[in-house]
Amino acid sequence: MKVVNLKQAILQAWKERWSDYQWAINMKKFFPKGATWDILNLAEALLEQAMIGPSPNPLILSYLKYAISSQMVSYSSVLTAISKFDDFSRDLCVQALLDIMDMFCDRLSCHGKAEECIGLCRALLSALHWLLRCTAASAERLREGLDAGAPAPAAGEKQLAMCLLRLEKTLSSTKNRALLHIAKLEEASLHTSQGLGQGGTRANQPTASWTAIEHSLLKLGEILASLSNPQLRSQAEQCGTLIRSIPTMLAVHSEQLHKTGYPTVHAVVLLEGTMNLTGETQPLVEQLMMVKRMQHIPTPLFVLEIWKACFVGLIESPEGTEELKWTAFTFLKIPQVLVKLKKYCHGDKDFTEDVSCAFEFLLKLTPLLDKADQRCNCDCTKFLLQECSKQGLLSEASVTNLMAKRAADREHAPQLKSGENANIQPNPGLILRAEPTVTNILKTMDADHSKSPEGLLGVLGHMLSGKSLDLLLAAAAATGKLKSFARKFINLNEFTTHGNEELAKAASVRALLFDISFLMLCHVAQTYGSEVILSESSTGAQVPFFETWMQTCMPEEGKILNPDHPCFWPDSTKVESLVALLNNSSEMKLVQMKWHEACLSISAAILEILNAWENGVLAFESIQKITDNIKGKVCSLAVCAVAWLVAHVRMLGLDEREKSLQMIRQLAGPLYSENTLQFYNERVVIMSSILEHMCADVLQQTATQIKFPSTGVDTMPYWNLLPPKRPIKEVLTDIFAKVLEKGWVDSRSIHIFDTLLHMGGVYWFCNNLIKELLKETRKEHTLRAVELLYSVFCLDMQQVTLVLLGHILPGLLTDSSKWHSLMDPPGTALAKLAVWCALSSYSSHKGQASSRQKKRHREDIEDYISLFPLDDMQPSKLMRLLSSNEEDANILSSPTNLFLLISSILGSRTAGPHTQFVQWFMEECVDCLEQGSRGSILQFMPFTTVSELVKVSAMSSPKVVLAITDLSLSLGRQVAAKAIAAL
Repeated sequence: MKVVNLKQAILQAWKERWSDYQWAINMKKFFPKGATWDILNLAEALLEQAMIGPSPNPLILSYLKYAISSQMVSYSSVLTAISKFDDFSRDLCVQALLDIMDMFCDRLSCHGKAEECIGLCRALLSALHWLLRCTAASAERLREGLDAGAPAPAAGEKQLAMCLLRLEKTLSSTKNRALLHIAKLEEASLHTSQGLGQGGTRANQPTASWTAIEHSLLKLGEILASLSNPQLRSQAEQCGTLIRSIPTMLAVHSEQLHKTGYPTVHAVVLLEGTMNLTGETQPLVEQLMMVKRMQHIPTPLFVLEIWKACFVGLIESPEGTEELKWTAFTFLKIPQVLVKLKKYCHGDKDFTEDVSCAFEFLLKLTPLLDKADQRCNCDCTKFLLQECSKQGLLSEASVTNLMAKRAADREHAPQLKSGENANIQPNPGLILRAEPTVTNILKTMDADHSKSPEGLLGVLGHMLSGKSLDLLLAAAAATGKLKSFARKFINLNEFTTHGNEELAKAASVRALLFDISFLMLCHVAQTYGSEVILSESSTGAQVPFFETWMQTCMPEEGKILNPDHPCFWPDSTKVESLVALLNNSSEMKLVQMKWHEACLSISAAILEILNAWENGVLAFESIQKITDNIKGKVCSLAVCAVAWLVAHVRMLGLDEREKSLQMIRQLAGPLYSENTLQFYNERVVIMSSILEHMCADVLQQTATQIKFPSTGVDTMPYWNLLPPKRPIKEVLTDIFAKVLEKGWVDSRSIHIFDTLLHMGGVYWFCNNLIKELLKETRKEHTLRAVELLYSVFCLDMQQVTLVLLGHILPGLLTDSSKWHSLMDPPGTALAKLAVWCALSSYSSHKGQASSRQKKRHREDIEDYISLFPLDDMQPSKLMRLLSSNEEDANILSSPTNLFLLISSILGSRTAGPHTQFVQWFMEECVDCLEQGSRGSILQFMPFTTVSELVKVSAMSSPKVVLAITDLSLSLGRQVAAKAIAAL
């Protein structure tokens, strides 16, 4: 018989009762090579013939099963054919189709072209829609039977259970969900292009859409809600959860509920509170959220860790300025940080509940809270709850409840003796009161200074008393007002530099306003960094005197001054008149004195006086009289004199320093005289603190001791922390070992790490700490080390990342003698650390804001602007390091491009710990993905990596493939579909 078409061939086979293999042989005779069976729609033709009657034709079904097993037909053509059957009332036919799906639904594959793989994705989407409709129809019939009082619902439940089982089997495969993820994106892309008029209708493509699937899922849920079988309902809910997870499958992570401490959060908060009170809140918020996402920390435990770090910081902060800074950070800045965190987390209500939950956990840490209360001499939790309530972070009911619980606990807390703490005002209360005072002072400073200088002097005098100044500065720093505060005082200082036809009283007021503003600005620069003082550079604008003096004449840590710099050598006539004034007058004149000129001339005057003393022209008594004159009226002259002397002493030999140091000693002590101006004692206290900071380095280098007037507290608690005569590498390994053993970083350790980073340089610092990490052999220690190292690297994250990705990792991956060090667990830990650092640096680069605003003098380090340019058109070093320009021969020949290196490792035939490291690196990248993003740094992965990746069985993860391809592009979806379908 001559066969005319496919249908006739199937009918002949059925009439003559061919066996399945006979049918296959004859079919190949009837239809010679040329068109494929999929083009002839063999699967659809067989199903059409098999499903003609009320029950399926077993012989024709056997032909279809043989065609599937022998790969005559593709899985996509079978799924498409099944999805076209819609008579769900024919139970036996439905069961037969479910059995066919059972053959392959959990092991789908396609080794054809990319278009065929995309076809499989679409077919699977249609099949999922069909399964949902089939399940809903079975559930509906079961419900109707129960409503009609059918005696035996078992048959209906069996049919529904069969549908749910196939649904569960299909969805439980990560590979299938990945293919569905691509299908959804492909469908959305087609809709977009059609909406823009770029495409026509889709021929021979399934009509299922994600919207239809969501609708079917909703309908199924409504029907099942009325059924009493809990097992079926639970099964359906699990399937629904898996379907709903498909669009966000790259962002679904299990939170670390088993952990109770998060050292990274702790250290980031400690680092910010210790070294960056003036920093903006937004970079800190972004950094904390990055840590939260990377480590999958539940929100209540995340907020708890922030509070724990704040209380630890408060308890261990040195008495004085540091304690006030920590108080301001905890009670003023962190509530503002939480307000911004609320926008990143869930809705207002959920976040409020999470904050309340965090406080519930915090209240269980009674020893920590008791110690903080003892240190601050108040109920710290109460102040904190009130601030959170004020910021809308807690409901009134929660605040009342939490306060009552803490009050009950405090009744059993150890109290200080009443006599000891009766007169101590709690710092939290003082800081919270200082915040509105800062606003009022800023308003006062805006007034016309010439109208009421005496009134302004009264305000400034009040600021100098006790610890008022440090309280106000801490409050201003924590609320982002310190730069404005400093700007007002620079303007005031500039106003007081000239006096025209003034009387003695006006002259003394002007001298005091100049002196107080000068001292305050020096104190601010030393306490919070000179960046706070500097104005935004505007071309043509005259730079104020104080800014000029601070940048060129003021000694700072790491800043070397040249005593012969022109800034120290003004007009010689002014110098001569100043020397005469200091040497001949009984006291400094005030009327029409140009204080800024005196400050700039004092260095040259001091040199002349020193030379006269050295040559025996002046006796020591004359020197005493001169130094008394310098510091007798305005302390700022003494500050300027010592600033130059510090630079001068550095240039002298051992036997030449004595008189210069003696002069510093003379200037450092207060003048005991009744003929001083107002607020002299208060000004001397600030002056002494400024001079102590200025002289610290040079006194250490010259092994000299100078007794500065004591205020009762250590004004430089974090200075000179390194042990003498010990190699810095030993200090680094020792401090890291201690931190690792303890499990968290304290403020003192942070300062030691910062000093070592500055002394040794970024490469030395990073390389030695990575060596310490690779020595660890216990898994729990390596994970803790990663958390701690990441937080230590936050001292200079972008520079550390460039060194880690550009030098250290390529060095380890390309040198076979070092591969053994990349074994698990240290290798896994290093991969995790590298990904965390890369993501953090990339994220902060995009936002153009460093998480730490603290600047250091970087003679040994490249300029940040060249690394992270503000102009996106100019590629930064990090971008060049991550991106893979395969046409650039220099990059290909160099191991500095990490992702090209990874791609070449995957393509090489040598397997070992280095290939295992690549797998861990990729998996960590996927694990840190954010919802809706392409994984930040993974976008720099070349497309060729995908095909190399699939060849390595250990890395054949659908999630990894999805993560490293750009699914927003058609080519990306095709590459991903082809790679996943071949797994």
